[in-house]
Amino acid sequence: MRTVTAPGTQSPAPARPRARARLDWRLRFGALSLIWGFSFLLIKVGTGGYAPFQVTLGRLVFGTAVLAAAMAVKRERLPRGTRLWGHLAVAAFLLNALPFSLFAYSELTIPSTLAGICNATSPLWGMALSLVALSEDRPTRVRVAGLGLGFLGVLTVLGAWQGFHGLDATGTAMALLASLSYPVGWIYVRRKLAGTGDSHLSMTGAQLLLATVQLAVVTPLSAGFPTHVSLVPLLAITALGALGTGLAVLIQYGLVAEVGPTTAQMVTYFIPVIATAAGVAILGESLRWTTPVGAVIVLAGAALTQVRRKGA
Repeated sequence: MRTVTAPGTQSPAPARPRARARLDWRLRFGALSLIWGFSFLLIKVGTGGYAPFQVTLGRLVFGTAVLAAAMAVKRERLPRGTRLWGHLAVAAFLLNALPFSLFAYSELTIPSTLAGICNATSPLWGMALSLVALSEDRPTRVRVAGLGLGFLGVLTVLGAWQGFHGLDATGTAMALLASLSYPVGWIYVRRKLAGTGDSHLSMTGAQLLLATVQLAVVTPLSAGFPTHVSLVPLLAITALGALGTGLAVLIQYGLVAEVGPTTAQMVTYFIPVIATAAGVAILGESLRWTTPVGAVIVLAGAALTQVRRKGA
């Protein structure tokens, strides 16, 4: 679903413009880190006034609206084909509807800081799944060591030797399941949606639209409609959707096209740091020593799982 601009398609630029271009992608990288890092705080605020499914539906509505506007500006059309839309519906569930809902439900009972750190386990789940699902993606000793180190970090964050004291098991499990849903979704996309010929923007727009429809069906049945309007939570949901889902996808697409997917995905390692800082500084969430120490171990392990063989 990601499209990368082929090298050499743009004319060479003078030295000064190239320096500005490098600064530009770094600024966008920083903006994306901040947007996704603050998303967990926005989820927490949103669930303070609305049910988790309502938060997720609002997030998807505003995110889809941003992508629809971008598609209109670029005159892009939605992809065609019943079979393709069927695969997109599965991708929408695994990459959007399910994890967004699980994170919203998890933050009813766990701090946004913990949710942000659980999100950082996605590369670890991806590595574990690739051992089974992607035979061509053979692991190295370094990557396997990173997997073990990362899950040691998860146990440290949760304070396993203390019997997980003070943590809500259900909320934590939901956040971890949400992080697992992402690599499951990407493996599905890799197998079923690679090489369709449609643009990243078109495919993502269709995916978010389908996720919105899925939540539009589920939400009235499970959560009903809001009985009153809570302004601050509504603003948080608006920002979560328009910025954390819609704009963030557009920024990520630009980064992948400019600096490649390997550099772009490094944003994953900044998200829990920002989520933790925001949760402690703005929401006043408590922070045990195991949280930052475990988070560092998780990120180190996740980084090792991304190390590839030379020439790979």
